[in-house]
Amino acid sequence: MKNLASLLHHLPSPLQEVEHAVFSQRGLRLLVKRDDLLHSHVSGNKWRKLKHNLLDAHRMGFAKLISFGGAFSNHLAAVAAAGSEFGFETIGIVRGERSGELNPTLHFCEACRMELHFVSRTDFREKTNDDLLLALQIDCSNALVLPEGGANCLALHGCREVVAETSEQLGHAPNFIVTACGTGATLAGIATGLEGHCQALGVSVLKGDFLQNEVEKLLAACGETASGDFRVLDGFHFGGYAKFTPALVDFINDFSQTTGIPLDPIYTGKAFFAAFELAQQGFFPVGSTVVLLHTGGLQGIAGFNHRFGQIITTD
Repeated sequence: MKNLASLLHHLPSPLQEVEHAVFSQRGLRLLVKRDDLLHSHVSGNKWRKLKHNLLDAHRMGFAKLISFGGAFSNHLAAVAAAGSEFGFETIGIVRGERSGELNPTLHFCEACRMELHFVSRTDFREKTNDDLLLALQIDCSNALVLPEGGANCLALHGCREVVAETSEQLGHAPNFIVTACGTGATLAGIATGLEGHCQALGVSVLKGDFLQNEVEKLLAACGETASGDFRVLDGFHFGGYAKFTPALVDFINDFSQTTGIPLDPIYTGKAFFAAFELAQQGFFPVGSTVVLLHTGGLQGIAGFNHRFGQIITTD
């Protein structure tokens, strides 16, 4: 097993100030917490979620990581990369049948020596993780089994660290931290570290109004409580998971061109778009410091462009 010291002793992700008229003309300070720069392949909230899980797997002497995800899953890509770097075998259970040509995400997973198993969408949706592993006759001994998206209690511990890290870099707590939400684990972790000093906003990338309840259920299941105000915004999903509009694509490309910060269209693009809309609507009080958490996910751009054409610019 390779040394996992880099998980414990890593530099904080940069906190980058962004000058933009949408914020400055309203008396707001805008910064981006660049968690996308934590690691070249295990970046963003995937690094945060996997950190304590990997340390625990090492402590328990596990040699294998098993997890679940869709065909373009940031999580599976991160697990595959982490396994390759830190010496774990990895197995990925993929939603949907295998096509003749793997997409860029799954090609990367296989390049990292992840063993892929494909299951029907119905089975993936209706069966438990244990049922799927049993049906596939996968040996789970000596393995850490991670849920889809890496959303477990240890994931919250890593995400909590964003708040203190950001406050230390600023010299004070921000007024708002904004993050994209899929499973809700990142927001849940951040909520446990607020200490009443700022408000956390989670921008749901999924259609529906259920995610606030999911975050609260995850906190309860992990025996955690929010230490400050948090809320899920469910009006910026652009039609649902992996759905988009020309307005979203234009925003992402313009933001990347003007700031040098790339965004993905599944998560960060929607979260950052939401923050700009909120600023224009006067949601943030004058004088507020707003921190947008860049949760990574940039590997997904290649797969997105593979499906829809080269509509997200990458240079």
